Amino acid sequence: MFNIGDKIVYPMHGAGIVEAIEEKEILGEKQKYYVMRMPIGNMKVMIPLKNIKEIGVRQVAGDDEIAEVLNILHGEKSKMSANWNRRYRANMEKIRSGNIFQIAEVVRNLTIREKEKGLSTGERKMLEKAKHILISEIVLSKDITEEEAIELIENAFD
Repeated sequence: MFNIGDKIVYPMHGAGIVEAIEEKEILGEKQKYYVMRMPIGNMKVMIPLKNIKEIGVRQVAGDDEIAEVLNILHGEKSKMSANWNRRYRANMEKIRSGNIFQIAEVVRNLTIREKEKGLSTGERKMLEKAKHILISEIVLSKDITEEEAIELIENAFD
């Protein structure tokens, strides 16, 4: 599947680089894990190999996909439910999908909504989480710093 040095995305966590493939025994069961280092926060995450497909782990987006993400961020807000609970669930589903374009939609829609009406604490946290995931992938895809990735995203809204 993936090799040491590969840049991958772990949905709900963000992008990172596979540093090792290790076998660990947890709760009496031996399993192989990818050890992934995240560029932001220098955190390490272990991902079980046997669940890789179900989890939705994928390669980091390329230049064309990142360009499309920036176009999505620059676009118009898409229709969202007025009901906070439905909107929250729909956005969470998009983030869980691991699809960079859906995550970009969440960032765009919540950023615009924040400027127009403000966000609840839950939606503000969701926006920060979605931005973090997006930033981590842009950092690895374009081989730039976190600050440069944040600037790219902010410039897309201008």
